[in-house]
Amino acid sequence: MKRCKYCKNPFKPRFSTLERVCWGEMCKLQEAMEIVAKNKHNDAKKSKERLKTMKSNLETVQSLTKKAQITFNTFIRVRDAGKPCISCGKILRDKYDAGHYFSSGGHKAVAFDEDNVHGQCVYCNRHLHGNLLNYQIGIVERIGERIFLIQEKAHQTRKFTKEELIEIMKIYKQKIKDISK
Repeated sequence: MKRCKYCKNPFKPRFSTLERVCWGEMCKLQEAMEIVAKNKHNDAKKSKERLKTMKSNLETVQSLTKKAQITFNTFIRVRDAGKPCISCGKILRDKYDAGHYFSSGGHKAVAFDEDNVHGQCVYCNRHLHGNLLNYQIGIVERIGERIFLIQEKAHQTRKFTKEELIEIMKIYKQKIKDISK
C-alpha cells in the first residue's frame, strides 16, 4: 500500500504503480491545481524566452553598433581611470571620455581597437575636438611603434555583422568585470 502525498492516508493504486495521490476529492483537486501551476510557470518561461529571441532578431546592426560602442567606451574609461589624459596630461578622475585618435564614425576598422582609444578629459575631447596634435604626442609615448599599425588599419573599410558586435560586447563586458575585481 502507498500513502497519499497530501492526506497521508494509505491507498491502493488503481491504474499505475506511479500514482502518488489517493482518489479523494480534495487530494485530486490539490494535484490538479499543482499541475496547472506548473504548466503556467513553464508557459511563462517559454513565452519569455520566445520574446527575448524575437527581440534580439529585430535588433539592427546600427543599434548593436551603438551598444557595442557604449560597452567598449566603458571598458576604456575603467581601464584608464586614474591615468593622465592622453592629450593634456590632467589626471582622469570623475568625468572623462574615451577619446578616439581615428574617429569611430569615419574609421570603422579601428573603432574597437584598444590602441586607438584612450582616456581623455572632457575639455580636450569635446571642446578641443580631440586635441589631436597633443593626442598624437601622447599616443606615441604610450604605444610607440604600434601607432603605425593603427594608421594602416584605419583606412580600411570594415562592416561588422550582428554576431561580431554581440561578441565584442561579450568580450568587453568580461574585461570590465576582470578589471573591476
